[in-house]
Amino acid sequence: MATYGLFVRFTLRDGAGQAFDELIQETTAGIRAHEPGTLVYACHEVEGSPNERIFFELYADHAAFEEHERQPHTRHFLTERAKYVEKTEVDRLQPYAGKYPAGAEK
Repeated sequence: MATYGLFVRFTLRDGAGQAFDELIQETTAGIRAHEPGTLVYACHEVEGSPNERIFFELYADHAAFEEHERQPHTRHFLTERAKYVEKTEVDRLQPYAGKYPAGAEK
């Protein structure tokens, strides 16, 4: 299986944390309900940096990532996030070793 991953760092606008986090709660509900190919979609606050959020995303393959990008809840997030995000950094990952959820082994 050729899993595909992303590491995303969002730098939020001052005071936008709560609204951004609420948007993420809506988005992740859609991901859990409609995206079997999204194996991990983990959102994190960064200790000591209240305006930073880190996402680790792992997909069954690149096609599952593309399906994630087409979903209405993802499209909504991508449109709305501009209100809250000052900067976005994305690293595209090709996993090669580690411990993964069942069904995501390399």
